Amino acid sequence: MREVYVAGIGITSFTRLEYPVSEIAAYSGMMAMRDAGLDRVDHLYLANMGGCRLNHQSGLASAVVDSLSLTPAGADTIENGPASGASAIKQGFIAVASGLYDVVMVIGAERMREVNNLDATDFVATLTHPLAEHIYGVTLPSLAGMFTRLYMEKYGVTARHLAMVAVKNHDNAMLNFYAHLHEKITIEGILDSPEALTNNPYVADPLRFYDCCPVSDGSACLILVSGAVAKKLGKPLVRLAGVGQATDTHAVHERPDPTELTAVRLAAAQSMQLAGVKPSDVNVAELHDAFTILEIVESEEVGFFPKGQGHLALERGETGLKGRIPINTSGGLKGKGHPVGATGVGQAHEIVLQLREEAGKRQVKNARVGFTCNFGGFGNNVVCLTFVREG
Repeated sequence: MREVYVAGIGITSFTRLEYPVSEIAAYSGMMAMRDAGLDRVDHLYLANMGGCRLNHQSGLASAVVDSLSLTPAGADTIENGPASGASAIKQGFIAVASGLYDVVMVIGAERMREVNNLDATDFVATLTHPLAEHIYGVTLPSLAGMFTRLYMEKYGVTARHLAMVAVKNHDNAMLNFYAHLHEKITIEGILDSPEALTNNPYVADPLRFYDCCPVSDGSACLILVSGAVAKKLGKPLVRLAGVGQATDTHAVHERPDPTELTAVRLAAAQSMQLAGVKPSDVNVAELHDAFTILEIVESEEVGFFPKGQGHLALERGETGLKGRIPINTSGGLKGKGHPVGATGVGQAHEIVLQLREEAGKRQVKNARVGFTCNFGGFGNNVVCLTFVREG
């Protein structure tokens, strides 16, 4: 199996974008080609979840490869819910590692704000089990609310811990030009003040408005290449060293313990094992915080902290920009935004920036190993990636 490197990266703002989804996707691809110094690719993998339903656009990969004047390169659209982005990167990894292709472009793109928030919520709710959940009105926020309550009762997580995640990630997003939410928030403003309930109403008790990510548009791109190509380009050598993927029971109530995110744990272990690293080797991570509780729980499941102690590490500042293991330096889904098909590629974009030492005011010192967790459904299909800086 050949080694796989990231030759170029590109990203759009994760906010409201008034362009067709194919053009949103093409923009980040153009940026990545310019970053890599390449004008051709062998294949495009494009991650997208909502093109048909939200944008009346099918065959999105074909449209984008043409927009970028990359024909006759092959093109495939990849759909795995909110984990579509990392799934597409995994396919690109396999294609380059196997020797099938030398240069692969991976784009994640979504235009979700073309519809209103109720329609967007219903669209994402199609990830739930059609007969055991969706038919009864289950949504992702409702599953997250029930999960959060169980976790609070079992491990002593409080609303203050959730608010601490939101404040941290908003602070990081303030340092990220491409983030959706450039809004400073405080514990007092969203939790303790007399106006807190007005400023931060309940969405799915105990989750409140600032515990949930925004609905976003945007795209991000990675160009993956073989070692021979990478060494000719003169870019910092950032290797995609490990990929892992696992699934869990679709209907959440059928899991033996609903507070266990088994697919996260297994996918993370696979990814790190392939990369030859341990959780303690990771210097910076992007975890899928569509809801604030998920950052805390994923930080435990991937092995950064013992089970039930992620909120205590958060209290100690271990996950902040200057902490032992900075998490969601980009602002995460909570602050940077969550255009579902683009999210996993956006996470990888941030890790590559960090390992190249190009992250500006949010740069993590001496970052050599980075990790991402892209969470599909409510943990029923998870993809994790491990990146290593060489040289």
